[in-house]
Amino acid sequence: MSQLLIEQLEPAGFSDFLRYLDDHLSDNGRGDTAYFQPLPRDESRFPADKAEAFQTGLRTPLGTPGWRRVWVARDADGRIAGHIDLRAHPERHAAHRCLLGMGVDRDFRKHGLGSRLIAHAAQWARDSAGLAWIDLQVLSVNTPAISLYQRSGYVRTGEIPDMFLIDGRHFAYTSMSKRLDSHG
Repeated sequence: MSQLLIEQLEPAGFSDFLRYLDDHLSDNGRGDTAYFQPLPRDESRFPADKAEAFQTGLRTPLGTPGWRRVWVARDADGRIAGHIDLRAHPERHAAHRCLLGMGVDRDFRKHGLGSRLIAHAAQWARDSAGLAWIDLQVLSVNTPAISLYQRSGYVRTGEIPDMFLIDGRHFAYTSMSKRLDSHG
């Protein structure tokens, strides 16, 4: 996995990224893969309104409400193997914090890429953006992701039981946070 290059996604590369996201989301709740997005299996693709907001966030200056930054890991052929994104909190007085989202393509899971992406984003958040905290939410059934976040220094800060009703199933939502310091 060390041969995978992590690079910041530029707005011009968004259509390629969107194809990757749609393919990635097609695994949501299928087979042995836990639900990792609060979407029904038959709607597991990136919604157009969210894609527009995502793109707008890429062009929004850091420190401005609505900013978002994305990094992708690419293999030698340029294929996206995984991604991580950080975005501004919507709350007015939370500019010292950001929210994390991420995913790893099915062919690249369980090889350490998730940890590399998390470390990369944390370093950028601390060193380039001057942020103090990274927060995230994850479906509580997604124990592989929760374990990854815990190994990366995130702590559980709460859980909302029965947050989502998807495909006839009830899902809790876990919140996690990591304080950034000189050790990232």
